[in-house]
Amino acid sequence: MEAIDLAKISYVRDLISNSMREDDRKLFEYRKISITRNPLQNAEGSAKVAIGDTEVLCGIKFEVGQPFPDKPDEGTLTTNVYLLSLSSERFIPFANEEDEIEISRVVDRGIRSAYAVDTTKLVIAENLVWNVFIDVYVLNYDGNIIDAASLAAMQAILDTKLPKYEDGKIIREEFQGKLPSKRTVVSTTFGKIGDKLFVDPSMNEELALDSRITISTTNDNYICAIQKGLKGSFSIKEVELLIDKAFEKGDELRRLLKGD
Repeated sequence: MEAIDLAKISYVRDLISNSMREDDRKLFEYRKISITRNPLQNAEGSAKVAIGDTEVLCGIKFEVGQPFPDKPDEGTLTTNVYLLSLSSERFIPFANEEDEIEISRVVDRGIRSAYAVDTTKLVIAENLVWNVFIDVYVLNYDGNIIDAASLAAMQAILDTKLPKYEDGKIIREEFQGKLPSKRTVVSTTFGKIGDKLFVDPSMNEELALDSRITISTTNDNYICAIQKGLKGSFSIKEVELLIDKAFEKGDELRRLLKGD
């Protein structure tokens, strides 16, 4: 680790220990969030999300194929998050696979567990289903990719139209309705430094983290996924507090989402 990173870590840890942050936010305050709907014309649904200077772009596409052998009566869902090298000097081409896999799994688990995409309604015929691909690209990285990616994916899901399928072909210019969804899910990521807990860690704060936890909640008050990261730990009391905060902050995030 470079000397400049060590200096940043020391500075951030000192601030957090005094319940302060570099950008003057409160401990449980998100950075400014903006959502752009349907920026991609060639996707069935898309969204761009910025949380502070972190910016991601999500696109959803469909193909037709066979169901998974263990779920013959459901369509398939694949979520991938890509850390583009242009988004940060910290990302080295072809060297971020482990981070991409971890982030993709966390985002996917929230969507899948909540049935944000209702795969039970994506069956076309016997042994023929819709394959849904949710791809998120990190355009600029300044911390907390997970929440930005989850929010972009959910807005894209809400705006996605299901194309028609006739005579063995996908007719992408025509649609048969909205992508079926049971719930609206968002993730809320918290960091821990020393004994201080806070939401939406920035890039510099991520460098200094002892531990991280992401809690995904739904619009009907369910916790559908929890994922802990890094080596530090959380007490039961801390987890209970963060669950309450996840519902509170999750409601704030959901109010930013729009649907027709």
